[in-house]
Amino acid sequence: MLRYILKRLAIMLVTLWIIITLTFILMVSVPGSPFNSESSSNEIVQANLNKHYNLDQPKYIQYLEYIKSIATFDFGPSISKPHQSVNDLLGRGFPISFELGIISIAVAVLSGIILGIIAALRHNGIIDYLAMGLAVLGISIPNFILATLLIQQLAVNWEIFPVATWSSPAHMVLPVFALATGPMAIIARLTRSTMLEVLTQDYIKMARAKGLSPWKIIIKHALRNALMPVITIMGTLVAGVLTGSFVIEKIFAIPGMGKYFVESINHRDYPVIMGTTVFYSVFLIVMLFLVDIAYGILDPRIKFHKKGGD
Repeated sequence: MLRYILKRLAIMLVTLWIIITLTFILMVSVPGSPFNSESSSNEIVQANLNKHYNLDQPKYIQYLEYIKSIATFDFGPSISKPHQSVNDLLGRGFPISFELGIISIAVAVLSGIILGIIAALRHNGIIDYLAMGLAVLGISIPNFILATLLIQQLAVNWEIFPVATWSSPAHMVLPVFALATGPMAIIARLTRSTMLEVLTQDYIKMARAKGLSPWKIIIKHALRNALMPVITIMGTLVAGVLTGSFVIEKIFAIPGMGKYFVESINHRDYPVIMGTTVFYSVFLIVMLFLVDIAYGILDPRIKFHKKGGD
C-alpha cells in the first residue's frame, strides 16, 4: 500500500505541474495588460505597475517567479485589490465555498442514495418511475438555470426563502438545492441500477432464506456493495460541485471564492487567477486521491500491491 501511495503522490505532482504550466501559458497568451484601462493616459504609471508585478520580464522569468510563489504559497498582492494579498482573499473566500460544497455534497449523497434504494425496492412501480423521472430532470437542467428558477419562484414571487449573502441557514437552502440536484440525480440512478444487480446475487438470496429482515439485508449486506460505483465517481462529483459552486455563488451573491475568481478574470488579475487555480487544483487532486484510497479499503477485492508488480 505504501508503494501505491508513493506512486499516486508522484502522479499528483506531475498532474499539478501540468495544470500550473497550462494555466500560466493560457494567462500570458491573452493579449493586453491588466493595467491598460486605468493607465492608458500615463505610460510611466503603466511601466511602473508592470515592473512591480514582473510583467516586464521575459516569460520564462515570469514562469519561474510563478513556480516560486506556488512553492512558498505566497501569491503576492492582488492587482485589482492592491491592499489585499491573494492569500487573504483565499482565506476569506474558501471557508464559505467549502461550506457550500460540503453541505451540497452531503445533501446529494444522502438524498441520492435514499432515492435510489427506494426506486430499486419499488422496481417498475409508480415510485420507481417518479424517482427516476426526477433524476432525469435533475441531470437535464443546468444548475444555473435551476438557480434562476428557484430565485424567481421561491424568493421573488412567493418570498419563502431569502437570497444573496450567506448569513443564515435560510440563505443556504436555495444555493445548496441548486448545487446538489445534479449530483443527487446521478447518485440516485447509479444506486438504483447497482442495487437491482446486487439484490439478485446468491448471498442476498441466502440471507433471505435465513429469515433476516428486509432492511437488515439491505443495510448490512446489499448497500455496501451497491455503493462501490458511487464511491468511484465521488471524486468527479466533488470536482463538479466545487467548480460549479463558482457560478452558483455569483448568482446568489455568496462571498466565496467564486466571487473573487470571476472578478479576477474580468480584471485580468493574474495573481488571483493563479492562486485560485492552484489552490483548487491541489484540493481536487487530494480529494481524488482520498477517494481512490477509500475505494480500495472498502472493497477487499482490490489490492494496492501485488507480488511481482503493481
